[in-house]
Amino acid sequence: MRLPSVSRIRTWVLVGMERLWSQLAPRRQAGEIVAVAVDAGRSPRELVLENAVLRHQVNVLRRHSKRPKLHLVDRLKLLVGARWLPSWRRAMVLVQPETVLRWHRAGFRRFWRRRSRPRKISPLPRETINLIRDMAARGRLWGAERIRGELLKLGIKVSKRTIQKYMRGVRGRRGGGQSWATFVKNHSERMWACDFIQTHDLLFRQVYAFFIVHLASRRVVHVAATRHPTEAWTTQQLRNATMDGEAPAVLLRDRDANSARHSTARRRASARR
Repeated sequence: MRLPSVSRIRTWVLVGMERLWSQLAPRRQAGEIVAVAVDAGRSPRELVLENAVLRHQVNVLRRHSKRPKLHLVDRLKLLVGARWLPSWRRAMVLVQPETVLRWHRAGFRRFWRRRSRPRKISPLPRETINLIRDMAARGRLWGAERIRGELLKLGIKVSKRTIQKYMRGVRGRRGGGQSWATFVKNHSERMWACDFIQTHDLLFRQVYAFFIVHLASRRVVHVAATRHPTEAWTTQQLRNATMDGEAPAVLLRDRDANSARHSTARRRASARR
């Protein structure tokens, strides 16, 4: 019986050591095994969506080209997959997540650019436009809301902004009363402005801050905060701001429901003064 040569013995030892090391060394596929275990607990709907996204990307890679080219349909499919798949960032392998978000923002910009294009032809009939201009010229004290109400009586529905657009041209050419900028400049010393500012505290709870500002000096006359603004609370703040007898001749406010009783509080404050 012939003994094995030294080279054969060396080969056997090296092969055995390599097998032993492959069993003891950490496996490179451990991450994939963990991923499979995690997928076992996911919902079937999510797995089907992720499979569809991955299959589409594989089909793109199968095309004979050095660099995969994504057409419009490919981008739309990936956008739909990103919309319905919660783990879409992990499933995207052809493009970066930032690229998908950029496509989404570009689609919104195109949509709103198309919606915001000015119309070349006015949607209103010429007779309605002439009627609005005639009302604005004859009724110098009529505002857009009054003209809108008169048009509704005739069965004509026109938005307030559209009426203001055609009123501006008529009254601008003929002059008349002072503009709003002139009115504010003449009465700013006796004018206050009030409004709410919404903010959040450290626990992300909503807080409404109520400010009253003197329009000429930009001085803060009164400030208060609450979590639940109501008409009664707002009216009480106006009473608190006028306790020293100082009250404005004009109070600027919006049409919010919490400001419905502002004028009543201001008249009472003026009476006390």
